[in-house]
Amino acid sequence: MNLGDFEKTNFSGLYISKESYQDFGNKYIARFQHNKKRYVKVLGYTIKDNLTRKDAITLFKEFKDSVVLKPEKKVEEKNIKQENKLLVKDKDSEIVKKLQEENQFLKSILGDYEKLNPQVLSEGIQKIYDLEALKKYQIELIKLQNYLEKENKRMIILFEGRDASGKGGAIRRITRYMNNKHYRIVALGKPDDTQRNQWFLQRYITHFPTGGEIVLFDRSWYNRAMVEPIFGFCTPEEHEIFMEDIVNFEQDLVRQGMILIKLYFSVSKEEQKRRFDRRIEDPLRHWKFSEVDMQAQDLWDEFSEKKYEMLRRTTSRSAPWHIVRSDDKHEARLEAMKIILNSVDYDGRNYSLDFNANEEVNISVQKELLQMRKSKDY
Repeated sequence: MNLGDFEKTNFSGLYISKESYQDFGNKYIARFQHNKKRYVKVLGYTIKDNLTRKDAITLFKEFKDSVVLKPEKKVEEKNIKQENKLLVKDKDSEIVKKLQEENQFLKSILGDYEKLNPQVLSEGIQKIYDLEALKKYQIELIKLQNYLEKENKRMIILFEGRDASGKGGAIRRITRYMNNKHYRIVALGKPDDTQRNQWFLQRYITHFPTGGEIVLFDRSWYNRAMVEPIFGFCTPEEHEIFMEDIVNFEQDLVRQGMILIKLYFSVSKEEQKRRFDRRIEDPLRHWKFSEVDMQAQDLWDEFSEKKYEMLRRTTSRSAPWHIVRSDDKHEARLEAMKIILNSVDYDGRNYSLDFNANEEVNISVQKELLQMRKSKDY
């Protein structure tokens, strides 16, 4: 490129060709010196690129800035990268330090945890979280108990369900912090000879609550609806009389001021078997396993038929059944507490808590009956 073919413009460093080409027009070039180096660049043609002098000046500035400012930009980017590296390093150090502190803290709590079975350790930790989650509702149960005592009201809670459905565990969690002077747990065995010759409900009425008291029945008069007819402990006639009379009996209780809550813990066949197997294998739980348990899986369909009939015929507006799916013990216990707490408008309720039913666990009778018509697993 011969500089003699170009003329200077009134903008320093910008040149224009002396000769104009027919198809291209005049040519603009940029020329400047920086750090003892000379830089030249063709900017374009006035006709071909529709280039004006103003555009040529803009292109010149961009070209010059790309040369002059680029090293400064590189230095700046390098500094930024170094700073970022230092920040990342500091942050990593903080994270490592925090992890070390947490590790030390957990070791101080867990002790020689490496000797424990990981599953046992995991289950134990989960139980702690579950117990903490229940405490807020256990506080509400104390408020409920105080209210019943103050108002001289009576409450009966029935816990029904197949063997290993989680009734006993739920009762223990519900009563864990209650005042034991104002509640009783009733779990009646087989009737003796005297009781067999009495009115069937008489031995249950003996244990009914007085004013300000809660009675929790771990299995109840509904033994006659399921267990007794299946194992031949009552005649078909006795079973039918019970099914015909029990709704009126419960309605009379409610009319006379009794707060009656009926909970049915619904465990699946697969989960019941898993719990039975654990009772057999675990020496600490072996005492829970009985002859009746051995037959529960074989008689599953028979129990399902009686369960279906019981729920269909004995739920009522004044004394409805509350179905609690109990494969997940923690969720079942939580929902049982909510059902009890929602049955009474007691003083001092903590409205920040969630009292809404978990519809995957707290099931309506209609939904349970529909499910049972589709599957025999419940």
